[in-house]
Amino acid sequence: MINSEGLAGWLRLTLIPGIGGESQRKLLAAFGLPEAVFAAGRLAARSVIGDRADLLFDFEPSEAVDRSIEWASQPGQHIVTLADNAYPKSLLEIADPPTLLYVRGNPALLGKRGLAMVGSRNATPLGIQTAENFARALAGKGLCIISGLALGIDAAAHRGALSAKGDTVAVIGTGADRIYPARNKELALAIVEHGTVISEFPLGTPAIAANFPRRNRIISGLSRGVLVVEAAPESGSLITARLAGEQGREVFAIPGSIHSPVARGCHKLIKQGAKLVETANDVLEELGNFSSHLDVQVETIGPTDENPLLAALGHDPCSLDDLVETTGQSADQLLPELLMLELSGQIAPLPGNRYQRLA
Repeated sequence: MINSEGLAGWLRLTLIPGIGGESQRKLLAAFGLPEAVFAAGRLAARSVIGDRADLLFDFEPSEAVDRSIEWASQPGQHIVTLADNAYPKSLLEIADPPTLLYVRGNPALLGKRGLAMVGSRNATPLGIQTAENFARALAGKGLCIISGLALGIDAAAHRGALSAKGDTVAVIGTGADRIYPARNKELALAIVEHGTVISEFPLGTPAIAANFPRRNRIISGLSRGVLVVEAAPESGSLITARLAGEQGREVFAIPGSIHSPVARGCHKLIKQGAKLVETANDVLEELGNFSSHLDVQVETIGPTDENPLLAALGHDPCSLDDLVETTGQSADQLLPELLMLELSGQIAPLPGNRYQRLA
């Protein structure tokens, strides 16, 4: 990693409000390292980025610089700049690579062959299970699973990779010293210990809505492809998929029920040319450099029980009223059976007095 004296220049350049990534890259292209940018002086900097250059010399973020250097001096915490060998080469391929990354955990994972897995925060129980299963299988084959630490599919993807003792990277939309959402604190700490958490945002940055779509370009940029598990038609996951396409990455989508709102985004992607995925092999074979006869098993939905109630339930979310009509049994008769199936892990309750069969 770069020494603290050199790092101070990088931090100063990136911590000045009003000097965004595009301006930073223009200055670096014109003058070289950050020290040379500041040494060039106000007039020379103006010739590159206009009047915004005055901010470079009128604002001194010394406290934030010192705090960041102190943070990076702690075990397992790093700041990786564009000039570092540890900076992921895959991000150098995208249009707007972050000037630096705050890293917690193992920075070496940023250079690993990766697959992004994203999807709905309001995922169904089946979607959660599917994401975990796919992540477990793919991480077991050596892919680093990259996601955004959000509730729902993101968290399931990270958990699946960790359960396989595989690699996973979480790209977050807050400062690296913050965990959001708080419900994922334990998961985030597990990723720090066994994987990597990264952010381009300065330390202390809170959860700001505009930052989450912006971090999506890093999720897709680090990966060889993006797998969307569940997504509504206007989901942020589709932003990640679009960015992946623009960056020359593969786009994959898992289909779902035509009646499910969180399947429509995946169906939209498939109509637009994303590869329909049913097994982990579909992903591995598309990414190349893998055997064409892979023995990767992912749990799929199938007839796991002769229970007639399971057969009546089918594989789409089903209401109690529909089950009454289909089976000819009363609600009082069905509820105990449904409870037993739930306790045995074969179905999951959904809002609105509905149920869904699990793998």
